[in-house]
Amino acid sequence: MATITSAPPVLPATGTIAPEKPLAEFRAFWRAFFMRAFNPYRPELHYMRGPGPAWRAKHMRPRDQ
Repeated sequence: MATITSAPPVLPATGTIAPEKPLAEFRAFWRAFFMRAFNPYRPELHYMRGPGPAWRAKHMRPRDQ
């Protein structure tokens, strides 16, 4: 049989920032913002944009000469 026990929380749930790092939340927000806003990865540059030369060679009609 299992028993359930509760322990007091480690930090009080007051919703305040620890006094030793008052700007930690502010810095974390801006760091995340800049990481998302200026992310160098642009997946649209890696996708194929239409048929390539192999498709054209297969599907183009021969010219009338």
